[in-house]
This record gives sequence, structure tokens and C-alpha cells, in this order.
Amino acid sequence: MPSERLQKPVLVLNASYEPINVCAARRALVLVLKGVASAEEVSVTAVHSARNSVRLPSVIRLLEYRRIPRQTRALSRKNILMRDRYTCQYCYRTMPSAELTLDHVIPRSRAGESAWENLVACCHFCNNRKGSRTPEEAGMKLLRQPRPFSLHTSRHLMRMLGNGEAQWRKYLFY
Repeated sequence: MPSERLQKPVLVLNASYEPINVCAARRALVLVLKGVASAEEVSVTAVHSARNSVRLPSVIRLLEYRRIPRQTRALSRKNILMRDRYTCQYCYRTMPSAELTLDHVIPRSRAGESAWENLVACCHFCNNRKGSRTPEEAGMKLLRQPRPFSLHTSRHLMRMLGNGEAQWRKYLFY
């Protein structure tokens, strides 16, 4: 299906070949056609018009260097789940996003904030079991202490997304 092909993830490199983002193939193609980026790697998949056929990029590089400000991500359910790799931080099981909730490590009933450092991905069972207690009080152990989204987290996500993309490996410093 053509629309699915255009949603495929594409690795975006700065002019210095540093990985800075992942975008949809449609956006990558637009950047290449506008002359803002060049295709460093192309996939076997192509899109066709009446007169042309263009192979979709798999990795693009911006032609002008972009200074990337200190990367921050909006605090959202999606970003917390991505940071925690869709894994319950108490029972360590990986699940689809629909089967996960967000848990306040220090419960809101005890003035726990909705912040990167206090929210974790959690399955419904573990969230109910923990209730309004701290993990220690509930006899539960966190897989990983929650941290803000960082450049390291962002690069790790790019590696995960590109796991099946052999063309990305040489740019992601495996």
C-alpha cells in the first residue's frame, strides 16, 4: 500500500553525519526534492508518478549544519512509554501501549508530581497492586529509576527503531 510506504521511518543526519532525528519517508522525500537534504541510503521501495520513479530514502543528510538545542521532549504518555521501552517497570514485561498505564512512583496523594523523574510505564495489574503506596511500601522494585528524556535516550530510541534497518547501523554507532 503506497501510504504505508510513505510512513516508513527514515533516519535524519545533520550535515556532520550525526544522527538527529527520525521522520516519515514522505517528509524525507520532500526534503530531498526541495534540495534541503540528500539521500545517503535508499530503500528498494519506490514511489511512482506518471513520468518518474523515485526510490524512497532510508537515511538522509541535511546539506546545511543545524545547531541542535539541548534536546527536551514534551512530558506525555507516549514519550514516557517510549523512554521505558513499553515495559512495565515493576514486572518487567513488554506490552502494547493499550495495556500500559503511567504510575506515579511517589503517589499524587502524597504530593508526587507529574514529572519525568516520577512517572513510569506500568501494567494495570502492577498499578493496582501498588495503589497509593511507594514501591518500597508495596514490596516492589523498579527496573530503572525514571529520568528525563535525554540525547542518549533519543539515540537509543533511534537504534531501536533502526534495529531492522541494516542501512542505519553505520550512522548509529552500534
